[in-house]
Amino acid sequence: MTVTTLDDTTALVLIDLQKGIVALPTAHPSEEIVERGARLAAAFRERGLPVVLVRVVGAAPGRSEAPLRGGELPADFADLVPGLGRAESDIVVTKHTWGAFHATDLDLQLRRRGVTQIVLAGIATGAGVESTARAAHEHGYHVTVVTDAVTDTDPEVHRVAVEKVFPRLAETGTTDEVLKLLG
Repeated sequence: MTVTTLDDTTALVLIDLQKGIVALPTAHPSEEIVERGARLAAAFRERGLPVVLVRVVGAAPGRSEAPLRGGELPADFADLVPGLGRAESDIVVTKHTWGAFHATDLDLQLRRRGVTQIVLAGIATGAGVESTARAAHEHGYHVTVVTDAVTDTDPEVHRVAVEKVFPRLAETGTTDEVLKLLG
């Protein structure tokens, strides 16, 4: 479903736009994802709406068939990319798993501000973005995924999330469509 409306108390949640993630090879150029995320963040800030910058610093301990990337992470791995124009009013959430709600204070931060809807963008579509969208939906938030402001390291995972998963959890739209609704 194409995005139809934004609640008066909508927050932007940008997933893992940090140096170590943005540096990965992705299906769509990460520079474009960051630029669109920055445009969205600037528009939300201008309207006094919450902007949440999520960063990942670890991984869930469970076993899987897909091995985790090995080796020591660079010291600046979790540093948010400077292109986002981070503001003092931004909420920064540090997570240790894919989703931004699990074992963080994100829900508390949003509820304190009366947020009823979240707009999601970031990397990776089939991991952090999808996990956060699922949890937001289960927490009762209206969810919008900005389809041209998300990407994944795997083009097929990205496609399936955008075409099959997100329409079941959220409304979807482009950066320009969301910006137009912000007015």
